[in-house]
Amino acid sequence: MYLSISSNLSQFMRTMITKSSFILVFVLALGASVSVFAQDTHTDNHTITIDIPAVSLLDLESSGSKNISAAFIQPLPLEAGDRITAPVANTTLWLNYSSIQNVKTKRVDVKSSALIDGVDVNLVAGASGTGFGTKGAPTAGFKLSLTDQVLINDIGSAYTVSGPNNGHPLTYSFAALDANYGALRSGSHVITVTYTLLEN
Repeated sequence: MYLSISSNLSQFMRTMITKSSFILVFVLALGASVSVFAQDTHTDNHTITIDIPAVSLLDLESSGSKNISAAFIQPLPLEAGDRITAPVANTTLWLNYSSIQNVKTKRVDVKSSALIDGVDVNLVAGASGTGFGTKGAPTAGFKLSLTDQVLINDIGSAYTVSGPNNGHPLTYSFAALDANYGALRSGSHVITVTYTLLEN
């Protein structure tokens, strides 16, 4: 009789402990769930990633051909002892560019593929009257050489608008100076002028 009561009591206690453990686990899980939902406040946030491309584009524009012809002429009436006359300045080209800078500003360098003996080819750029952003500042201009020279400097994120009559107007002028007159040679001479947009 004593053993039966003791055994039943033991069985009862094990059952109660098991049920109590289940109730405790359930209460803890419910509490954790309530705690998670209780973390909401009156504010929240998320991120937006915006990608901006690096842009570095340059173009020469003209209402006609981009190639220039410039002819020195012998003045009329033909008179022995006269010097040849320089061509009129050429203002038919415009420099366009689009730029998105990263850290460094950009510049436009210019160089010639060759020099013409006795002839100075001079280049000047004007300020861009069109476009928006941090457009570059023209330098004072220079005589073309075989090495790059800076024509436009401190270009930031900007665009000049595309096409002739937009961007920086370019002026080429030509001279056969007396000091170099002895180097002149007759004939047709072709040079290639290269513009490059690059980082400072």
